[in-house]
Amino acid sequence: MGTICLLNWAPVTNIFGVARVRSSEIHVLVELPQVDTNSTWRSQTVTHPTLGFEPDFLYPLENVTIAQGRDAIFTCVVNNLGGYRVAWIKADTKAILAIHEHVITNNARLSVTHNDYNTWTLNIRGVRREDRGQYMCQVNTDPMKKVVIPPDIIYEETSGDLMVPEGGSAKLVCKARGHPKPKVVWRREDGGDIIVRGGTSAKSRMPSVEGEMLTLSKVTRSEMGAYLCIAANGVPPSVSKRMMLHVHFHPLIQVPNQLVGAPIAADVVLHCHVEASPKAINYWTRESGEMIISNEKYKMSETSNSYYSVQMRLSIKSLSKNDMGGYKCISKNSIGDAEGNIRLYGNYYYYYFNYFPGGGGSRSKTKKNYLFFPTKK
Repeated sequence: MGTICLLNWAPVTNIFGVARVRSSEIHVLVELPQVDTNSTWRSQTVTHPTLGFEPDFLYPLENVTIAQGRDAIFTCVVNNLGGYRVAWIKADTKAILAIHEHVITNNARLSVTHNDYNTWTLNIRGVRREDRGQYMCQVNTDPMKKVVIPPDIIYEETSGDLMVPEGGSAKLVCKARGHPKPKVVWRREDGGDIIVRGGTSAKSRMPSVEGEMLTLSKVTRSEMGAYLCIAANGVPPSVSKRMMLHVHFHPLIQVPNQLVGAPIAADVVLHCHVEASPKAINYWTRESGEMIISNEKYKMSETSNSYYSVQMRLSIKSLSKNDMGGYKCISKNSIGDAEGNIRLYGNYYYYYFNYFPGGGGSRSKTKKNYLFFPTKK
């Protein structure tokens, strides 16, 4: 049993509609302007049989024509509700909007209120063109087990982004509602395995984990990233929520080549691999502590490899004797700092003559390596 109203979108606001109630039926006589340019009127009668006893609709829903952007309010008065529940349904799409005091549809502009007696209100904030159509206030007198409701994430009871120190524990919670009760499954957004550790420090890698709570213990930096909780109950569509797990740790620097050789006048690139979270400030200095600034001689760049991994590069053009010596790559964040050391040396060629008995000779070229160390004054 139920009663229907119709919401029209229009540039003006009007509320109108008349109704008459008979013994076991509710008749709603609706007079509405057509949405076309002829501005003619049409009459529609909607009849819904009732059981003739409780519950009972006291008044029919009024029809509303409202300006875009305004708020729409539908009021449904039901006497003798007993143990039944009031549902709001968009009749043209058969979408369940709300049941009792809970909004079912994933639309933040909809809300329902109840005066704790017999009056139920559906509120639509900021009406849009797509909100046009028929809305039904219905009392479901069939067993609730016949009602299926698609899953919906309960955001106020679900975790958001989380930060934990490396080696700590993280608990992610995902609550969902619907009928039948949705099943919640966790996955990593990047497709990687979820690491589950047992009480005996044994760990297993799983592509997905089922349950409303995901517990990660002794978290490492490799577990940092986005996690998805997916709720499904066989009633489409499934819904999901994305949560970002941040793992914080002090910087770590790895230098692939601590000793680099290059000939005079050549170009050379120095590399440092940095891992840090939260994001670190990275820079280069000479061994003396002098900070290197990007210019025509030096060019600094970074490439991100993951949420926490960065490749630092220092390009030096046209090497001279003054460029030889020590360089430092330095990384600092709110937790700590680290540095790596690289020594740059030059490759030189020199010529010498081989002399033979009786005179004459030949010139040969040999490469020698030279290390330049700064002298203390």
